[in-house]
Amino acid sequence: MAQKKFKLFDFTKDGKGVSKAETEDVKPNLSGFFKQYKNKFSRLLSVNIFMVLGNFPLFFAGLALAGYGAIRSTAPASVLYPIVSAMEKFDPSPVSAALKTIFGLQSPLTAFSTGSFILFGLSLLTLFTFGLTNVGTTYILRNLARGDAVFMWSDFWYAVKRNLKQGILLGILDLVISFLMVFNLRYYYGGLNGGFAGGIMFYLSLAMLILWFYMRFYMYLLLVTFDLSIPKILKNSLIFSIIGFKRNFMATLGILVLLLLNYMVFVYIQPLGIVLPLVLTLSNGAFMSTYAAYFKIKEIMIDPYADKPAAPTEEPLAKDDVSN
Repeated sequence: MAQKKFKLFDFTKDGKGVSKAETEDVKPNLSGFFKQYKNKFSRLLSVNIFMVLGNFPLFFAGLALAGYGAIRSTAPASVLYPIVSAMEKFDPSPVSAALKTIFGLQSPLTAFSTGSFILFGLSLLTLFTFGLTNVGTTYILRNLARGDAVFMWSDFWYAVKRNLKQGILLGILDLVISFLMVFNLRYYYGGLNGGFAGGIMFYLSLAMLILWFYMRFYMYLLLVTFDLSIPKILKNSLIFSIIGFKRNFMATLGILVLLLLNYMVFVYIQPLGIVLPLVLTLSNGAFMSTYAAYFKIKEIMIDPYADKPAAPTEEPLAKDDVSN
């Protein structure tokens, strides 16, 4: 008799299916969220593994920024050191020697090396993996939210293959805009003390960042659910970020509570606080935003057409069956 091998995460194994109670009457409210969260919690652990592995190239950028592979040295902290050093050389005296000692205090100096640039180069793989990871995990999270049967490995790659080009392009666009939004906010944060204009620019940048944060709730959902071009995905995401503000805000509160709990665990039990994002935090936050966004999309773009025969259009309503 062959021994059964134990596997902690077997992504190729068929799921146990879903009960009739799970597929019927999935309510788009807070009680419905907690019901689905309880039923799908173990699946969220697997989704988190996909998210971590898919974005692993970011780890290389973290290593480079942390100084791994960099050249470390020291240099005089004061810009006056060359002048004082020259004075001491051409006119040695106790005073010039004392000044040289004072202005010659060393400060650490770090410079990027070849190893650093190799790490940065490897991190560029994120341009290709970020969007596709979001596509695959969003497809799984959407199906979990609406109570569908989910087969982790096959569903992930199904979504990636069907949205390969758009997934990469949307991922690159997402990374670039997110970086610019954060950079803009940090830049104008320094202008808060610069008067009225500096304050206006900071709060305008903050509002734009929040709006983009809400748009991200919908972008990948629209991509895996409907056959839309990227401009139309961005346009619809902008509309939903506004008309779905109540649900977006509730999801944001949930994400903030999740991050606060993770931080508190990190403060009091540091090893566990480091592990939590690797196994739980990322997918839980993503499930909150997906649950908030999908049912708003369903209300506006799916339910009104559910009982009507589909009219021939250039863009089919959905890539897969969203009427269930």
